[in-house]
Amino acid sequence: MADDGAIALDGFLDEETVPGDLHGSTARFRLTVSPTDERADEMILPCTVADSALAHAVIHDLVPGDKLRVTGYLRLPRTPDEPMWLVVTKLAVLESAPQLSDPAAATAVIERYGSYVCWFDAEDSGEVPVWTEAGVWVGTAGDPSAPGELIEAFEQRQAAGGE
Repeated sequence: MADDGAIALDGFLDEETVPGDLHGSTARFRLTVSPTDERADEMILPCTVADSALAHAVIHDLVPGDKLRVTGYLRLPRTPDEPMWLVVTKLAVLESAPQLSDPAAATAVIERYGSYVCWFDAEDSGEVPVWTEAGVWVGTAGDPSAPGELIEAFEQRQAAGGE
C-alpha cells in the first residue's frame, strides 16, 4: 500500500465489538492507544470498519484485550458536535487476549490500565500487584480501589528521575 495518508496505530481492544448496521456488514469498536508510558498520552479512539469481510472478522474473531495494529484514515470532526474516529482499512492481531476456560469459575482477573497491568485475585488477601506491560514492577496496592494511586505515585517517581 502506498503512502496515501493512511496511519497505523497499535492498541488494545477496549470492549466488545459491535455491528455498525443490522446486517453486520460494518463494525465499530474502541481502541485504547498508549504510545508512551505516560497516562496523559493515552486515548480511546473510536474505530469503524466499512469492508464487509473485515467487519465480519472484527465482530466474530476479536475479544476485549486483544492487542491490534489498525491502519486507516483519521476522520476529524467538521463541527463541534461531530466525533473523531478512525476508518479502519487493515487490521492485524498482534497478541491475543488470554482466554479463560470457564469464566464463571474464574477467581482472578488481569486488568489493564493503559500501559499498566493489575492482578485481581478474589481468593487472595485483597492486595493488587501492579506492573507495566513491559514487566517493570510498580508495586502492590493495598486494596482493589488503590491501583490508580499507586500508578500515579510510580509515574511521579519516574518523572523525578527514578526510584
